[in-house]
Amino acid sequence: MINLEKIRNSVGMIGESDQIVEMLTLIGQIASTDISVLVTGETGSGKEMAAKAIHKNSKRKFESLVIVNCSAIPSGIIESELFGHKKGSFTGASENKKGYFESADKGTIFLDEIGELPLDIQAKLLRVIETGEFMRVGESKTQKVDVRIVAATNRDLYEEVKKQNFRQDLYFRLKTINIKVPALREHTSDLYLFVERFGLEFTNKNDIAFKGFTKEALNKLKQYNWPGNIRELKNVVESLLVLNSGERITDSMVAQSLNMVDEDDNKDLPISLGKDSDKLERELILKQLLYLRQDINELKTIFFKNNFEDIKENHEPSNPALFLPNSSIKKEINLNSKHKDVEDAGISGLKDEAVGEMTMDELEKEVIEKYLMKFKNNRRKTASALNISERTLYRKLKEYEIK
Repeated sequence: MINLEKIRNSVGMIGESDQIVEMLTLIGQIASTDISVLVTGETGSGKEMAAKAIHKNSKRKFESLVIVNCSAIPSGIIESELFGHKKGSFTGASENKKGYFESADKGTIFLDEIGELPLDIQAKLLRVIETGEFMRVGESKTQKVDVRIVAATNRDLYEEVKKQNFRQDLYFRLKTINIKVPALREHTSDLYLFVERFGLEFTNKNDIAFKGFTKEALNKLKQYNWPGNIRELKNVVESLLVLNSGERITDSMVAQSLNMVDEDDNKDLPISLGKDSDKLERELILKQLLYLRQDINELKTIFFKNNFEDIKENHEPSNPALFLPNSSIKKEINLNSKHKDVEDAGISGLKDEAVGEMTMDELEKEVIEKYLMKFKNNRRKTASALNISERTLYRKLKEYEIK
């Protein structure tokens, strides 16, 4: 029977969600063996904590745990750092030096960010895993070590193998046991435990009164995506406590700290906040294409209606940013017209134009559907966000058979 509480207490790990329990259970199953382990997870999710839990619950727990951040070691000296060197083997090698592997003999070595290792070092690491043997830089004598290897990465090593950035044989050797550390957004039910832990630790250390977080503040924290995971949460909690010393933390304080803005507050921005960069870029492009169609259609309307004779001096197009600064067309003009669909200066026109593999009509339909979904089918808000009239929107819904 695996004692989950013992594993938790060995490193001070918290969390009661199914994801954390599953991870702790797997740690309990493999900790007592000497098998190599690959720990995967996003930056800041707690991979080092998982490695410490493996070591603390193994038969090597009374020996050294050597932690190595592979991404922080310059490529020119990484072999020397890992395996040591002989005196005089290179400029500056004034004495024999043990590497991290020798220092971890009989214990555990944790290779964080293993995906950053150069390919030649990966080959030597594979030999250590399989035989326990290596050579110091500048030495022909083989050294022998008894060490358990725990590696971690935030990269997709399978993809790195396909790109030939990571050795396939080393990947297969490491992935025998894979412990996945969940991202914070995958177990937000544990968030209040982390907030309480970080809050108490920080306030006790810095002699600050801790009056806790309101329920609304905790809910606001749960709504955030946490790209930096637990590390980011810790920094946010500490920042809130410093900037609001002696106060109970509210949802408005959290929103301000995380730059969280309600949809109604940012509806006039070119893109909405809180989305990943690819979606933001696509939405911005689509919206600007829509504006471009409106402006071209509007210019065509003015041309046909007035034959360039009665354009009022103060007319301004729908999206002024797309026009030159010295344009003489500046304010508003009455666009009532005998031409079909002109009265709304809508999002029609350019029927046969295409962008990439999509026609303009397909792009237009996608934009409308995106904003209907964004505003939960509220047509007034959708029309306002698209800078068109509700009449035009209804006509377009019928034209594209959007329900």
